[in-house]
Amino acid sequence: MKSDIQIAQEASMLPITEVAKKLDLDTDELELYGKYKAKLSENLINSLASKPNGKLVLVTAVNPTPAGEGKTTTTVGIGEAFGRLNKKAVIALREPSLGPCFGIKGGAAGGGYAQVVPMEDLNLHFTGDFHAITSANNLLAAMLDNHIFQGNKLGIDPKQVVWKRCEDMNDRALRNCIVGLGKKSDGVVREDHFIITVASEIMAILCLSDDMEDLKKRLGRIIVAYKYDGSPVTAADLNAVGSMAALLKDAMQPNLIQTLEHTPAIVHGGPFANIAHGCNSVRATKTALKLADYVITEAGFGADLGAEKFFDIKCRMAGLKPDAVVLVATVRAIKYNGGVEKTELGTENLEALKKGIANLEKHIENLQKYNVPVIVTLNRFLSDTDAELAFVEKFCRDRNCDFALSEVWEKGGEGGIALAERILDTLENKKSNFKPLYEDDLTLCQKIEKVCKEIYGAENVTYDAGALKEIKKIEDMGYGKCPVCLAKNQYSLSDDPKKLGRPTGFTVNIREAYMSAGAGFLVAITGTMMTMPGLPKVPAAEGIDVIDGKIRGLF
Repeated sequence: MKSDIQIAQEASMLPITEVAKKLDLDTDELELYGKYKAKLSENLINSLASKPNGKLVLVTAVNPTPAGEGKTTTTVGIGEAFGRLNKKAVIALREPSLGPCFGIKGGAAGGGYAQVVPMEDLNLHFTGDFHAITSANNLLAAMLDNHIFQGNKLGIDPKQVVWKRCEDMNDRALRNCIVGLGKKSDGVVREDHFIITVASEIMAILCLSDDMEDLKKRLGRIIVAYKYDGSPVTAADLNAVGSMAALLKDAMQPNLIQTLEHTPAIVHGGPFANIAHGCNSVRATKTALKLADYVITEAGFGADLGAEKFFDIKCRMAGLKPDAVVLVATVRAIKYNGGVEKTELGTENLEALKKGIANLEKHIENLQKYNVPVIVTLNRFLSDTDAELAFVEKFCRDRNCDFALSEVWEKGGEGGIALAERILDTLENKKSNFKPLYEDDLTLCQKIEKVCKEIYGAENVTYDAGALKEIKKIEDMGYGKCPVCLAKNQYSLSDDPKKLGRPTGFTVNIREAYMSAGAGFLVAITGTMMTMPGLPKVPAAEGIDVIDGKIRGLF
């Protein structure tokens, strides 16, 4: 079969104005970015408030493996299948980061015949949202350092600066650095740090803000440093809010593109789920719910990360109530969790399947804790045998889950008809009684431990002394009722990426904690997680080129 980028480049796209008509939108309600991309206008978003909401379906997955699970591909394919069933549907996705595109993971536009297009635009600069977020983040950093240099009227302790610069690229050399070297006029010397843009609090704020007023309030609450007396310094204290909002003005508007089969796709925001909260913007999801009868959205990585944060952070803050959740798995991923090497995943192995399916079982149990109907779908590969497929289907049905195969990568919307029909049946016959995992009134440590023990399956939770001290300070500052956002590796339910399947008896260690006051959650970093990834030994960037005017090598 052709590569993803070949399929995307050979696709026949409709003008975005034609795609918009499927959502009953006219040209005046769009701000065009060329022929195939547009932003939804503020006037449109404001006009939708009184319209009823459609049904909300979340797509999540088991823990990712080197074989690939196809969560975004499945999300896109469901949208295409709904279109084939003449349903008014829209998909709501995150924007890709440049880091994975040039690193190892690739883009986030789906795959095969279940992609959103234009693929190169989406995976690279798109409409400039990430550049705006990076600029706003670094403007705040510049204003902070300038304030210290210009006399430090606020009494900021340079050793207690917590705001980090950001860059939308994997660059480990920037994790820890020294700024202000050189002459006296070059600034105050201090240790500084970079994170990747998708982990920036500005990204989280943009994705959780309802409108410009809410955005500015959240920006103003950002804690950038502490004074010598220990009190916090905010972005509002630095008079940085207005200029940051100006940089983010256009980025606040959701983007509209299309799938290969012309299903409307609203793509907006892009926090990673392993080091951030992993969901597309609240504005995009709420707008989609007003425009369509069915909204299919996704949350990053496995259900232990993306789905947990979708439910416990995004839905809690935005008042969203999902109607169903689709859990994506593959026979290959289950066997990998059962101890099979990547090179042997194409060979039937029922024993490994029986062993590895404990990982799928844990994700099913976790999702059912939220009282939302669960549909398990197997993203089918040619190497899957009838015996393997039958075993997984029976396993799921025995656990009160609906089940359907998906072949959207190979067949597009046609390969998702069975899954789409199963979703529709579930929405019609099973009621969602969604509730978050934990209550607001629990302490921050109790919330962390609830996620670690109930979702990850940990036996114990430990804290480095600095993390525990920071959590106490955050609670003393009045942030104890906030949700928690755990940064954890995506490959294992535990904080050790080598522990596959369904590990038990393990301890999760909280290495670091800090308050994202603007976003409204505590970030707790587990294990060895880094908020600035590095490139692999052979980065994908080495295989990307422009030949005869076309980009090659993106995937």
